[in-house]
Amino acid sequence: MTEYHDSHSQRTTSGGPPAVLTGDGAWVIDTREFGRSPGASRPVRMRVAAEHTIGIPEVIEVHQGAVYQLDLLLESVVEGVLATGDINVRAQGQCARCLEPLTENIEVTITELFAYPDSTTERTTEEDEVSHVVDDRVDLQPVVRDAVVLALPLVPLCAEDCQGLCAGCGVKWAELEAGHEHESIDPRWAALVERFDELTPGENPREDE
Repeated sequence: MTEYHDSHSQRTTSGGPPAVLTGDGAWVIDTREFGRSPGASRPVRMRVAAEHTIGIPEVIEVHQGAVYQLDLLLESVVEGVLATGDINVRAQGQCARCLEPLTENIEVTITELFAYPDSTTERTTEEDEVSHVVDDRVDLQPVVRDAVVLALPLVPLCAEDCQGLCAGCGVKWAELEAGHEHESIDPRWAALVERFDELTPGENPREDE
């Protein structure tokens, strides 16, 4: 039987997939039950709708409303709360070669320590280099966001063997017949060819000589 964690009510329910949670507060998990006792742990499985679009504009993005699936384990350790597990979300973009729309399944594993106030980790680490337990709560949103952004492909492809577009006509190579090609004219002769194309049939360019 699979258990799912509801971050709003702090209840654990059984059965099918959890409802999609919304709002920034959906990412905040109460850890008071740990009582700073190393060794205590709790699984956190939930689905949260993205409040904001993240990613590389016009390349690949996780759009607002996309659903993040979290399958994590929270563990109480001496220095704080350790969150480990997997994140899954779908991103939308376009192929870097053929420019066709695509959907990319982003899977990323995180390991993040949320330091307790006044812990050695908090005292010896720069503010922006460590996450924090605040009022016995941990906010997963910044950690998930940063991990997913780093996992987004810089050159998304609809297929590894995508051949892109024909430079001559702009049609996808995958849709063209075998042997497709365009006549190539040496640019040094292009002006002359263009001049001959303008002549009417039977006109002799030497008649005026």
